[in-house]
Amino acid sequence: MAGNRTLVIENDPTDDVRRLGDWLVEGGLALEVVRPHAGQALPESLDGYAALVVLGGEQDANDREVPWFGALESLLRKAVRHEVATLAICLGAQLLVTAHGGAVRESEEGPEIGPRLVARRDAAERDALWAPVPLAPDVMQWHYDEITELPAGAVMLAASTYHPHQAFRLGGKAWGLLFHIEVDTPMLATWVSQNGPVLDALGLDAVELLEACDARMVDFEEVWRPFAHRFAAVALGTLSAGSGRELPILRAP
Repeated sequence: MAGNRTLVIENDPTDDVRRLGDWLVEGGLALEVVRPHAGQALPESLDGYAALVVLGGEQDANDREVPWFGALESLLRKAVRHEVATLAICLGAQLLVTAHGGAVRESEEGPEIGPRLVARRDAAERDALWAPVPLAPDVMQWHYDEITELPAGAVMLAASTYHPHQAFRLGGKAWGLLFHIEVDTPMLATWVSQNGPVLDALGLDAVELLEACDARMVDFEEVWRPFAHRFAAVALGTLSAGSGRELPILRAP
């Protein structure tokens, strides 16, 4: 039995599980964080895990020089094949795509940074995590690359004008998000401080950007905290992945 063990892959020390981790724990999951960027080895299988969470990072998903990407893509394929509940964020979502034959490249529109809206697609109505999400939820964007082609069989769940592949589901229980739901203001402050030239090139004022993001933290939490709780419920088997309906908990007589 997998119980509630959840494998969290931290690809970059500046993008940890943060608020998302708190929300997943609230939902009943027990997190085990592995940091391959610090030399920690990834497990070869997901045996014993109820869920997999893959976080973001500054790396290029197509960079085969990153030593752990091959093993991570292998885990993502196993997660989809064996229907282990999976939540992949930004770089994680891009790796979920490349692991299954989709395509990722540097965005032709340039980096997408700051608070934005995405639009739910019709398929979201039939998805356990997305059905209760507002039609145009607030999200936090910080990515340089875009998903240009989803893997065969993937279901698009949210889109935007310039970067259409914002959220998708692959198989029964693997979700990818191009945007970030884990961030808090201190994490964003670190990103802002480390990316001055990029912000300058985009015409973004660092202080104004951080203030705008901070002002939306309550709105982010209002949508994405219950989203994380629903993911935990899918992992624990108390929420049907396809319908969004609560499943009865069977107890021995």
